[in-house]
Amino acid sequence: MRKQKLPKGWTERKVQNVLEHYEEQTEDEAVQEDESAFSGKASVVTVPVELLPKVRKLIAQHGQRAKV
Repeated sequence: MRKQKLPKGWTERKVQNVLEHYEEQTEDEAVQEDESAFSGKASVVTVPVELLPKVRKLIAQHGQRAKV
């Protein structure tokens, strides 16, 4: 069996913490978390797969400008 690679900056402990957070969360807490995540600061859109690289680049550029 092949060992899975973790995203850069992640550790086994961080993965366990995230899993515990969501496994212990009540349904009401999950709904509240979802609603707060989309409280006007972000939006969810469907984008054709072939446009994803361009969209990601635009988002990255926007993030860089926000840091300045």
